Amino acid sequence: MTNRAWMGSISLAAAMLVTACDRSGDGTSITINADDGNTVGAIDGRSGDVKIALPGFSGQFKMPKLDMDAGNFQLNGVHLYPGSKIEAVDMNDGGMRIRFSSPAPAAAVRDYFRERLAKAGYALKAEPEGLSGRTNDNTSFRLNLEGGAERTKGTILLGG
Repeated sequence: MTNRAWMGSISLAAAMLVTACDRSGDGTSITINADDGNTVGAIDGRSGDVKIALPGFSGQFKMPKLDMDAGNFQLNGVHLYPGSKIEAVDMNDGGMRIRFSSPAPAAAVRDYFRERLAKAGYALKAEPEGLSGRTNDNTSFRLNLEGGAERTKGTILLGG
């Protein structure tokens, strides 16, 4: 297992410790994949099931569901749009994907990110469905948005 996969496992444990846990509604799902594509850790946001498959250890257990929101995530100091809820975080050796929902139209969410991420050093280009570009450390970045007049579903892709 690479250092990145181990770091992903540590990130999973940290996410479990710092996020609010409850049994109501849908929670946040998290997966961590090794560079060979196999899942080394996963939390099911709906059931609270946790699965770990590391060299020398594998197991499954149940814990309270994770419920992550805008305050639990940031990109270079930029949080998700206020009132957003993180639905899933998928990590692998090449990057990360964060799926979220926001209580605003897609244009408002895109403008919020464009303004704040540009101040954080991101090189961005507006796209009809969101933003694309590079982070301040030259990692690829993409924000895909789809929504109606009151709610937006979004996906942030970093790297890979």
